[in-house]
Amino acid sequence: MTSRERVLCALSGGTPDRVPYCELGVDEAIVRQLLAPDVSTGDAVEIEKAVSGALGRDNICCVLRPPIAADRHLGESNLSFYGDGKIKSRADLDVLQLPDPDSAEFLAPARQFLDQSEDFACCASCRLGISPTYLSMGQEFFSLALYDDPDLVDELLHRYATWSAAVMKQVCSMDFDVVWTADDIAFKNGLLLSPEMFRERILPHVRKVAESITIPWIFHSDGNLTAVLDDLVDLGIAGLHPIEPGAMDIRALKRRYGNRLCLIGNVDVNTLSSGTPRDVEAEVESLLRDLGPGGAYILSSGNSLAAYCRIENIRAMAGTIRRLGR
Repeated sequence: MTSRERVLCALSGGTPDRVPYCELGVDEAIVRQLLAPDVSTGDAVEIEKAVSGALGRDNICCVLRPPIAADRHLGESNLSFYGDGKIKSRADLDVLQLPDPDSAEFLAPARQFLDQSEDFACCASCRLGISPTYLSMGQEFFSLALYDDPDLVDELLHRYATWSAAVMKQVCSMDFDVVWTADDIAFKNGLLLSPEMFRERILPHVRKVAESITIPWIFHSDGNLTAVLDDLVDLGIAGLHPIEPGAMDIRALKRRYGNRLCLIGNVDVNTLSSGTPRDVEAEVESLLRDLGPGGAYILSSGNSLAAYCRIENIRAMAGTIRRLGR
């Protein structure tokens, strides 16, 4: 099987020739360690293909995400994070300037990416509008506004979701294989907001975006999604990522959903960052043994290949998949 065939087989609930290996995000610091200097500064698709070639990764990701009305800052280990959001009232809504999702200028990089994607599973890395909304408002202000000014939350969510739905229509009309959305909605012990509030305020907007997706769709969120997982499945997701260790039990999910939902995860980033290569190998072996049989499984890190992950551990993970994944 090609990488594309392997990933699409697993996402459809089938059993490919080996367990696929995919990652949504690979930090620039990891890219520099994996690749020669002249490659790590190339264009997006060449970098993605080179990373996948170096690791045996089956996918590449083209980023099509909206701007967020908040400044980014560099923290420890050069990890970037968003500061307080800029949208605190209706007067601030004009701060958000979304590009035209139907314009040739916006779509040109995606078309170039697809033209050079080769046999990798080509993923469009998008957002539904949830995390851009709370990041653009600031988490604390967003949480209060759910009660104090729900119309403002609805308006911002509406703008992001409408834009995302238009992007999804474009993505699905092109030759992308998979939509991979990234909207964190949970902590380790539960949702960022109550399940009732999620269903009342968030889900109607997300449903509008979901109705625009006609190719396999992977939903990414850290944390414990148990309270709304059936709601997400009902939206039509094909895969769930990353099933964060310590927050959700990936083996219990396998028993619950079988091959109705492709599980994507969940090598612990703590093991990748502070363990030994042998620790990583043992964890990967366990996941392959317990989740590989019956298909509908893609191995991945429990979040992303962050800057603090050890390169020798990443190589150990990739090598173990190649050795034992069939």
